Amino acid sequence: MKVTLTNRRKWLVGAGTALLLTATPGFALFGMGDIVFDPTSYGSLVSQLTTLQTQYNMLKNNIIHFSAKQQWQTTLHALDNVNVANMFGETAGMSIALNTNSSSASSTAWKAATVALNGSLPTYVASQSLGGSRTSQLALIETSDSVSPDCLTAVGQYRSDRSSNITANNSLLAQQFDGSDGTNSEVQQLNLLNAAEAQKAAEMQSQGRLQACLASQMTLANMERRNAHVEDLNTAVFVQQQRSANDTSASNEGRTWSTYLP
Repeated sequence: MKVTLTNRRKWLVGAGTALLLTATPGFALFGMGDIVFDPTSYGSLVSQLTTLQTQYNMLKNNIIHFSAKQQWQTTLHALDNVNVANMFGETAGMSIALNTNSSSASSTAWKAATVALNGSLPTYVASQSLGGSRTSQLALIETSDSVSPDCLTAVGQYRSDRSSNITANNSLLAQQFDGSDGTNSEVQQLNLLNAAEAQKAAEMQSQGRLQACLASQMTLANMERRNAHVEDLNTAVFVQQQRSANDTSASNEGRTWSTYLP
């Protein structure tokens, strides 16, 4: 009897070992074969779902529009046209020059409003040396006659462009402050930003021409002031030289000083 039980135990142990060494499919929790629960795969799936949820929320927030944009809205003012009085034709073309982009009107207006040079001036100035007071005055006049009409045109162009662009500016403004879904997607908002940057660039270019005009006028003003100071210094030097060369005391009045400059 002992031998029989011993043999049976050996057979059971051997069969169990063979069963463990044989590759067999796992079993699911509810007894269905070939489906195995893998905790690692489950965690990866949860992570992917969380990422998708985050992306969905981000996209949803990107297309949600503002409901109260009007708190940032400002007003764009148009420039009024300038109407210059013209009683005797002295400002002929000035109103056109200041309100439109017309270089010919600017040139005509400048000539009509400024003092004309004497026709005999070329003969007179031809005998003057360069760097003298007369040639420097002529240089100032000629530079001013070139720069000033261009500035009139720049002002007129800016006023004209401002009036022409008022419709496009107002349209963009209305789109930017629109609270509906039609203009508040991410792509539409980016397009509005690009349009705003384009309008800003055009405005900066127009103002850049005005700033160049101001710089030109400042150059003319500096030229005039410099020439005035130089004339004053040159006069002082000339007077000193004449006083050194001519006795101006009351006891020696035999010679008449006709070249004295006060």
